[in-house]
Amino acid sequence: MPTDGPGPKPTERPRTPVKITDVATLAGVAPMTVSRVINTPDRVSPATAAKVRIAIDQLGYVPNLIAGGLSSRRSRMVAAVVPTIAHPMFAGVIQTFTDAMRLAGYEVMLSLSGYGENDKEALLRALLGRRPDALLIAGAAHTPGAIQMITESHIPVVEIWDVSSRPIDMQVGFDHEEVGQEVARFFLAKGHTRFATISADDPRALQRTQSFAQAMHRAGGIVIGESTVKAPSTIMAGRQALAGMLPNMTERTALFCSSDLLAFGAITEARKHCLAVPGRLSVCGFGNFELSAASEPAFTTVNVEGAEAGQIAAGFVLQRLTGNGPRQEGHWHVPFRILERATT
Repeated sequence: MPTDGPGPKPTERPRTPVKITDVATLAGVAPMTVSRVINTPDRVSPATAAKVRIAIDQLGYVPNLIAGGLSSRRSRMVAAVVPTIAHPMFAGVIQTFTDAMRLAGYEVMLSLSGYGENDKEALLRALLGRRPDALLIAGAAHTPGAIQMITESHIPVVEIWDVSSRPIDMQVGFDHEEVGQEVARFFLAKGHTRFATISADDPRALQRTQSFAQAMHRAGGIVIGESTVKAPSTIMAGRQALAGMLPNMTERTALFCSSDLLAFGAITEARKHCLAVPGRLSVCGFGNFELSAASEPAFTTVNVEGAEAGQIAAGFVLQRLTGNGPRQEGHWHVPFRILERATT
């Protein structure tokens, strides 16, 4: 007996997944060319690559990168580990490193380790278990367990932002103690005999400020305050640290901060208390963040060529992965210089 209402809908056929051959046909190229655009775009002319990418977009093709990685024993993924991206100096390095690797057909998986060594060890174990093709890691100080894991991964490794006498593989960085000594020479040349430091408690920041303090001590300087704050450094931490030093700032003082964020906070607090900058307080930061030039007054800082470091690190990794060029070992020194502005 007939019933009212619509009948059952016809069963929909499942869509056939788009294949690499479909993309090749639409683009008018060989399937191998499509594969090269996906995996090694530097080996394909820009015009051909553009045609293939248009076809990929039109068809909604999603390449199976896992299968490709298994067949070639390459994941085409590089892991990058930095403590934080809250600081522009790390963000700039990672951006230029990622841009260079992507142009060569590699993607960068970014992980933030914080400043605890035990946390970093657990993170490295998880990352290396995913079999990245290479590793970029900030710093050259690692626990024995981390060193063993990195070494036994048998992949190219670049340590950035540090140099050491015993690199794991390749290094692109600078000597933090040299930075501190250079800032000390800068202040001494201006006749300073009293000094203070504000530093985050991570090893690299402490290296810079402790080296600065030691150089000032050797020159007969008088310390009126040394403040250590929890990493990562913040503007408010700089304000609070300077507030604690104010009772001792009875004479002209040179202040070195391990980060521009701390320096900005210190200058802000000094202005609140009508402490003349640079008349009573001369300030030098580190990192050349945008706010160092935008601050009022603009403040002196140490500029490190971070973008160049990211590009060099990518070049080292790609030379090792592709076999193009000599094997890179040891370390490459990133240049730095003091940018003098209104606070000194």
